[in-house]
Amino acid sequence: MNIIKSIYNNINNVIIKTPCEYNKRLSLKYGANIYLKREDLQITRSFKIRGVSNKINSLSKKELDYGIICASAGNHAQGFAYSCNKFNINGTIYVPKTTPLQKVNRIKYYGGNNIKINTVGDTFDDSLKHAYIQSCKTNETMVHPFDDYDVILGQSTIAYEIYQELEPDIILCPVGGGGLISGITEYSKIYNKNVDIIGVEPDKANSLTMALDNSGPIYINNIDKFVDGASVSIIGNTNYNILKNNIKKTICINNGKLCNSIIDLYENDGIITEPAGALVVAALDELCEKDNHINKNIVCIISGGNNDLTRYAEIMELNSIYLNLRHYFIIEFSQTPGQLKLFINNILGEKDDIIRFEYIKKTNKNFGNVLIGIELENPDNLEHILTNFDKHLFSYKKINYDDLLYDYLV
Repeated sequence: MNIIKSIYNNINNVIIKTPCEYNKRLSLKYGANIYLKREDLQITRSFKIRGVSNKINSLSKKELDYGIICASAGNHAQGFAYSCNKFNINGTIYVPKTTPLQKVNRIKYYGGNNIKINTVGDTFDDSLKHAYIQSCKTNETMVHPFDDYDVILGQSTIAYEIYQELEPDIILCPVGGGGLISGITEYSKIYNKNVDIIGVEPDKANSLTMALDNSGPIYINNIDKFVDGASVSIIGNTNYNILKNNIKKTICINNGKLCNSIIDLYENDGIITEPAGALVVAALDELCEKDNHINKNIVCIISGGNNDLTRYAEIMELNSIYLNLRHYFIIEFSQTPGQLKLFINNILGEKDDIIRFEYIKKTNKNFGNVLIGIELENPDNLEHILTNFDKHLFSYKKINYDDLLYDYLV
């Protein structure tokens, strides 16, 4: 514990102490004392700078003279770039070719003239591989985003701050590669072994859950990259060894539920989070429904707030699908006058709306297939619409979010 305090004192000139805010709305909703640890308010709007700063402090002057290198698609790179600029260290950053320009520009902004950015590969794993090869050639020190004990100890300063303010019963941590939750666990197992550490992951990028189920890290093929800050194919070895006997459980969250929590935090609390940052709040339903946590202190770590504005249309779409308000159909329309009017007057409810209408293909001169998106006033209206389809002899196919047709057409 004294080591963590010393680390905290060494990096507190770089980081800021983020608030651990009591959230009255969520506390009333779940009957517990819900606190939000606001790492979205950290410098570079993410917790990652803590680990980077501690790693840099651990390096010798000779190592720093050679420079440092990392691979990242976002928050780790921004913290890395900021630190390079602040300490006047030369740094090289490898990012996937798929990294949005907005994120690349933020990395450049924080790093100034101290960094070089190389785009390579389509995934984080591709970039990491090239970064390791380059570090062997140039003697630059690798600053891994999670599988590094110095980085983990830097992240543990979040737990140090939490315990300065309250005694938590439960800490919910988002999980990607495992750096954050490993740091929280390292401090907690010394300070308070009775606290329950719970990892929260995207359900299609659940590297920690898979590792625990298989008694070791296991590579996940074709992970869902929607939660870009937590979409990691395999948890770190160092992280797994810390976590395997020290966490209570994991909770996996689907994208629709996650988007609902992102919007909920924004509309009700004015908090802008990235998808990874909202994972922990999305987990409260499952956590509090399954177990009695009345009056317990539950800390949710909001890990970051670097959300790209261009993603909000997708977030709104997934939220509407999750709430069962938005539905898509392929409908066979007769090529005769008045068919759309018939559809509006006889199929839709009074306040239901068409949000998409697109001819896909005319099968023959009498019929044409149309893609239609419908926004319902109430989710119960869906049964009414399906009944009306049959009543008025419309031939249709409903397209669900998990269908291949959804990816192709919607």
